[in-house]
Amino acid sequence: MTLKPPVSANDHAFGTRDARATLVEYGDYQCPHCAAAEPIVRAVQRSLGSDPLFVFRNFPMSELHPAAEAAAELAEAAAAHGKFWDAHHAIFAWSRKYGPETFGRDMFAAIAEGIGIDQKGALDAIAEQRHLERIRADFESGVRSGVNGTPTFFVNGLRYDGDPDTDSLVLALVGER
Repeated sequence: MTLKPPVSANDHAFGTRDARATLVEYGDYQCPHCAAAEPIVRAVQRSLGSDPLFVFRNFPMSELHPAAEAAAELAEAAAAHGKFWDAHHAIFAWSRKYGPETFGRDMFAAIAEGIGIDQKGALDAIAEQRHLERIRADFESGVRSGVNGTPTFFVNGLRYDGDPDTDSLVLALVGER
């Protein structure tokens, strides 16, 4: 399976755009497996430095995780202030510490305050679904790419079905060079 569409300037990306390898994750902020994968992805980044480029695309599985879309809205609201990655890491850290069942207004307000964005503005963005078009576009790209669960990874545009551990991901990325 291939990534559709390919990575573009519209994606939330961490690393250099001219990196030799690209790791894309489709994730759901309320998914406990995605929360567990986040430190693994960070370890891969530490291991390889600015290579690879890491991209995160929203894939909220709302039937299983009713607050996942709202959490994606929070991350997108933070992105409007240049703080996408701060929100991304904070949401997953919250999930690992307190559990994904604690997602809600109080959690979103605490994260907004913690990353230095206006709480009311963030909560309004969530309530008004200001970023829903972007979230749905990410989701639809995942469907076109064959994503049916989270987390789902792509290495250089090809679906990665290996073990989602640090060593395996590093080998997959280095092997693609």
